[in-house]
Amino acid sequence: MQIYLPIAEVSVNAFVLFGIGGLVGILSGMFGVGGGFLMTPMLFFIGIPPAVAVATGANQIVASSVSGVLAHLRRRSVDLPMGMVLLIGGLAGAALGVRIFTLLSRSGQIDLLVTLCYVVFLGAVGGLMFVESLAALRRSKRGAAPKRRKHNWVHSLPGKMKFRVSGLYISVIPPLAVGFLVGMLSAIMGVGGGFIMVPAMIYLLGMPTKVVIGTSLFQIIFVTGFVTVMHATSSQTVDVLLALVLILGGVIGAQIGTVIALRLKAEQLRILLALLVLGVCFRLALDLLIMPEELYSLQIRGVAP
Repeated sequence: MQIYLPIAEVSVNAFVLFGIGGLVGILSGMFGVGGGFLMTPMLFFIGIPPAVAVATGANQIVASSVSGVLAHLRRRSVDLPMGMVLLIGGLAGAALGVRIFTLLSRSGQIDLLVTLCYVVFLGAVGGLMFVESLAALRRSKRGAAPKRRKHNWVHSLPGKMKFRVSGLYISVIPPLAVGFLVGMLSAIMGVGGGFIMVPAMIYLLGMPTKVVIGTSLFQIIFVTGFVTVMHATSSQTVDVLLALVLILGGVIGAQIGTVIALRLKAEQLRILLALLVLGVCFRLALDLLIMPEELYSLQIRGVAP
């Protein structure tokens, strides 16, 4: 069934959109990520303009994240104080990111920026996460005891706060910085930022994986909601019909993903997420390297070719 999207100015198959939303919802429940790192590129692939995909994708991320958080709250695997600290930094970063996005949209450079951001960040995070997760999985199979958390420079910073659910007593500065970076990426790339935040919370802050998932989703809800409102008012690139179809699939998928997450080990969850991130990165990088069907050239006025 084809539907016409007025803001995107394209016709797409409704079942394909529903499937994309459902897949992203499953990822949200499984890994604690908003899923925008996968959904936004997939919208690119079916012909949705990048500016519309980025701005509208945040709507679906909010819905699937709410669904996932409710499931994790019932299991008491959400660190609300940590989520609030991350949220403060995230809102500040999102405000700056929307401003950058609007300026680049007006100059016509946003499509290239979004794609390059995806390739760089997904490649770096996915690669590091894959190497560490593979090593952890090997240790688990050998029956080796997991490494104890060591104190590092994060624990020497001022402004310490106790996070009981995570079992941490650390400075609020690193979570604020992580939240700020994630908020900025959320606005520019149309992602919840979980693919950055989840590894940062595990490896930088030292949070348990099971707590990280629910806490990440909690922060994502409010940051992406804020981003959606800002994009709708500043660049008018939010397509409501597209968002509704994606949301419907996302809410259903998030419940399925939460059930799957509880049946997998932490190491398995991390390595699956790393592989997924690297796969999306490879696909986008390939698009940048392949010669387009139509070539364009620049010509300076007054100068003969």
